[in-house]
Amino acid sequence: MDYAKMRAIAEELGAYAEQLEGAWSVEIGPSGPILAMMCPSKRHEGTVRRICMQLDEQLRTTHPGHICASGPEIEHPAIGRMRLPDAMVIPEAVLDEEGLAVDATQVLAVVEIVSPSNPTNDYIEKLADYPAMGIAHYLIVDPRTGTIEVHSDPCKGRYARKDSYIYGDSVPFGPWTVETSAFRRYGKAGN
Repeated sequence: MDYAKMRAIAEELGAYAEQLEGAWSVEIGPSGPILAMMCPSKRHEGTVRRICMQLDEQLRTTHPGHICASGPEIEHPAIGRMRLPDAMVIPEAVLDEEGLAVDATQVLAVVEIVSPSNPTNDYIEKLADYPAMGIAHYLIVDPRTGTIEVHSDPCKGRYARKDSYIYGDSVPFGPWTVETSAFRRYGKAGN
């Protein structure tokens, strides 16, 4: 199926989801449009916010005019993919453009916080899609285990480099550093 048809189906699913209870997301993965219920926890959202705040501060120096944003979708029509990351580094001006999705060529990095209900989406499907989209840096934070993976150097549709860290580490992420000492694990009191 061509991307225009998949995008039209995704938009219909999005309109349908607006009538449903709860928060829903629509993505286009390897098997086509996907409608998934989102139930991010407070710890999930807290981690996204901490990362965005840290990256925003560093982006002023490393990439003026760029921000770490959560919300918009990323699309790459040539490979038929549309994804909704937890956060991404993009030019701030992109948010003033018409449309729903950010062109993948404008995305410097993506961040995903692993969901307890669907970890394979971040570790397998998105780990294949983001390098295929040409996104240089992918940060996976897993509050289930307190681990972090940094993927970089996209080459031939996959990341050539993977570096692993644990909560508490200062994590190099492209030209930035993410401090993880304030990150909290799911289901761990005081952690």
